[in-house]
Amino acid sequence: MRIGTGFDIHRLVPGRRFVLGGVEIPSSKGCLAHSDGDVLIHAVIDAILGALALGDIGKLFPDTDERYKDIDSQTLLMTVVAMISNHEIINLDTTVILQTPKISCHTDEIVTNLAHLLRIDPSQVSVKAKTAEHLLGELGSGDAVAAEASVLIE
Repeated sequence: MRIGTGFDIHRLVPGRRFVLGGVEIPSSKGCLAHSDGDVLIHAVIDAILGALALGDIGKLFPDTDERYKDIDSQTLLMTVVAMISNHEIINLDTTVILQTPKISCHTDEIVTNLAHLLRIDPSQVSVKAKTAEHLLGELGSGDAVAAEASVLIE
């Protein structure tokens, strides 16, 4: 068994789409990032890479490489999943920290999409949402979103 953890955070700005777990969520702000800024998928990628001791997302997909400019993070995750060929994901547990938008009505769709991308059953995926209780700087003011992920691989 191998355990990996991942974390990502992005500033939220007007004029960008808000994508979480590969699902576009209606919002007046989206993530400022080189890629599509999907913090949840980025945290999942880092968790998988960590479990396999293969570095992090920045090492594999550097933001200095124009090939990854505005790329759909689902494409990056599928690349990483292909690297798991002789391992099996047992479960994925994630937490998203953001003030707005509320994502509770989207978590089932996010879970289903992540499970599909990871080639596992949705019962093996957990997506939780927390606010920063209007505290903690940009997270609390609604100007940032963060995600953390833990994965167990056999």
